[in-house]
Amino acid sequence: QVQLVESGGGLVQPGGSLRLSCAASGFTFSNYPMSWYRQTPGKERELVARINSAGGNIIYADSVKGRFTISRDNAKNTVYLQMNSLKPEDTAVYYCYRIGGGYWGQGTQVTVSS
Repeated sequence: QVQLVESGGGLVQPGGSLRLSCAASGFTFSNYPMSWYRQTPGKERELVARINSAGGNIIYADSVKGRFTISRDNAKNTVYLQMNSLKPEDTAVYYCYRIGGGYWGQGTQVTVSS
């Protein structure tokens, strides 16, 4: 079955960095575009970044452009989100999402606070 397992979240000070990983299994990873979303309490889940199956055609939310980088390693069945210059407003649960079939990971908490 399809599984998406996020890791790499945690507590970081403003201006710091984190790298999220999403390990995929149960499907041919290299065939699917992937996305990262985030959600804060009381708000809808929002798209953070998207990458196509070959690692191109990348899009970012305006709020993270220039600070976050999405990438993937199809040999490792993993998609990454490098987050730099983190701000308190980046605090959220971050989810990995497979485009096509609507599969979500369990989420990983990112907290940006001094």
